[in-house]
Amino acid sequence: MSSATPTPTRVRRLPVVGALRLGRPSDVWFKPAFSVIVAVAPPSLLLWTLGRLDLAVYTMAGSLCALYAHNRPYAARAKVLAGVVLGMLGGLAVALVSASLTRNAAILVTVGALLAALQKVVCDVTRVGPPAHVILTFVSSASLFAPQTLGQVPGHLALAAAAGVWAWLVGMAPAPFRPHGPERRATARALNATAAYAEAARTGDGASGARSAAYAAVHAAWQTLLAAGNRPSATRRALERLVVRAEVALAAPDDADPARLRAWARAVRGTGRVPRTAYPRGDDPRTAPLPDDDLGTDAPRGERDELLGVAAERATTPRPLGNRLGPLAPTAVRTALGCALAGYASLALGADRPYWALVTAASLYQANITLTWSRGVQRVVGNLAGVLLFAAITPVAQLGPLALLLCILACNFGAEALIGRNYWLGSVCVTPLALLVTELPGYQPTGDLVTGRVVDTLVGALVGFAAAVAVTNRRAGRRVERSLAAVDRAREHAARLVAAPATTVADLETARRALAGAVVDLRATADAAAGEWWQRALPQERVVLAEQAAHRTLAATVRRQGLLPDPGTSTHTEDASP
Repeated sequence: MSSATPTPTRVRRLPVVGALRLGRPSDVWFKPAFSVIVAVAPPSLLLWTLGRLDLAVYTMAGSLCALYAHNRPYAARAKVLAGVVLGMLGGLAVALVSASLTRNAAILVTVGALLAALQKVVCDVTRVGPPAHVILTFVSSASLFAPQTLGQVPGHLALAAAAGVWAWLVGMAPAPFRPHGPERRATARALNATAAYAEAARTGDGASGARSAAYAAVHAAWQTLLAAGNRPSATRRALERLVVRAEVALAAPDDADPARLRAWARAVRGTGRVPRTAYPRGDDPRTAPLPDDDLGTDAPRGERDELLGVAAERATTPRPLGNRLGPLAPTAVRTALGCALAGYASLALGADRPYWALVTAASLYQANITLTWSRGVQRVVGNLAGVLLFAAITPVAQLGPLALLLCILACNFGAEALIGRNYWLGSVCVTPLALLVTELPGYQPTGDLVTGRVVDTLVGALVGFAAAVAVTNRRAGRRVERSLAAVDRAREHAARLVAAPATTVADLETARRALAGAVVDLRATADAAAGEWWQRALPQERVVLAEQAAHRTLAATVRRQGLLPDPGTSTHTEDASP
C-alpha cells in the first residue's frame, strides 16, 4: 500500500451556487409533513375553542416531536420518540425556569448557547436524524425570552408533555397497518442503490460515487434491520436475504442483474408479500418452510448460513460512550461559542430577543467547515425569502386567530414537504412559521418582525461561521488514520478467514459485515475531514487504495461463502474487483 504524501489542501473553494442546487425529494417526505399537521392541529384547535391560543406555543413544543424517527423501525421508533419528548421537555424546563429567574439577556443567551451545544452533542451521539437538534434549540431558545413566572412553569410543561404524548401516538400510529414499513423502505433503497452501482460499473460513468452510495445504503439497511429487534419475523428475515443479495451484487457487480434488483425494490416498497429469493448456495426454498419466529434447525441450509452473521451482529455491543463523544468535542465548542457570540452580537445591535441569531448559528454546524458554509448560505437565502413570504401572508394571518392557526399549519406542511429538496427551500416556510408563532400571544408590527429577523439571520450566520473557522478540528486527520487502520485490521481478519479451510459461515458473515461497515466509516470520516481547514494533508491515496483492497477482499469473502449470482444473470466467476 502506497504511503505517498498527497499535496496539502489548505485552501478550499466554498460553494455558493452548488449549495442552493435542488435535489430529489425524500421518498418519505409526506410522512413528517402529514404527521406534524396531525400532531399540531388538535391541541391548537382545542386551545382556540377555549380562547387560549396564546398557550399554543407550549403545545407546539411537544407536537413538533412528531417530526422525528420516521426512518426507524417501530420498536426503535418508540424509544427514540420517547427520548425526543423527554429531551424537549428537559430543554423547555431549563429555559422556562431560567426565564422566570432572570431577565438579564446576556445570562439567557449564555444558557441558550450551552443548551444548544448539549442538544447538538446528544443528537449526534445518538444519531437522531433530521431535524436533529435544530427544533429542540429553537423551542428552548425562544422560551428563554418569553415572559414567565415560576408558578406558570408546571402548567406550561404539562401542556408540552400532553402534546408530546400525542405526538408519540401520531408517530407510532402506522405500526398496526404496516409493521415493517421502515425496514421495507431501507431494503428498497439498498436494492436500488446497488442496481445503480451495477449499471455504473459496466459503463464506468460515476462508478466510484455510485459504489460509495450503494455501500452506505446497504449499511443503513442493515442498521435498520438490526434496530428492529432481536426476534425477526418471517418478513424481516426475507428482507435480510434481499440485503444479502444486494451485498453479493456489490461484491460482483458484473454478475448482478440491475433490472431484477429494481423489481425486488418495487415489490418491497408495496404492502404485499416480500419476494422470496433463491438461496445463495443453491438450496431449494421448497425443501423446508420458513420459520416464523426464530432461526430453527428446519430452515434451509442456505438461509441458516446467510443469516448467522445477522444474529452474530445483533449480539455485538456498541462502542463505549466515551469513544463516541470524543470526536464531537470540536463541534460542541463551535456550537456553544458560535451561539453565544451570535446572541451577544444581536444584543449589541439592539435586539431585545436575540434567540433567532442564536438558532441561526446553531443550525449551521455540520460535519466540517465546507458543509457548515453551505448550510450558512442555505440558511441566509431561505430566511431572506421566508421574510418576504411572511410579509405576503401576514394580512391573511391577521384576519383572526383561526386564520393565524391555519397559516401556521400550512407553513408546517410546506417546510417538511420542501426541505428534502434543499435546506434553503424548506427554510422559506420555516421562517414565516417561526414568525407566525411569535404572534400567537398577540399581533406585532410586521415591519419590526421582518427587520429583526433579517438582521439576526445575518448576524447568526456570519458570527456562527466565524466561530466554526476559529475552532479548528485538527483531530479530523487522526480519525482518518484510525479509520484506515480499522479497515486494514478488518480486511486482514477477513482475508485470514477466507484462506482458512475450517472457517465457519458465522465467522465469515460477521467478518464481511464488519469490513463493509469499516469501509463505510472510512469514507464518511474521509469526506468529513476533507472539508476541514488548517490541518495536515489527508492521505487521500491511501484511502482510495484501502477502499479498493477492501472491496477485493469483500468479493473474495462472498465467493468463499459460495454465494451465487442472482438467478438468470451471468455465471462467470472471474474476479470482479470494483
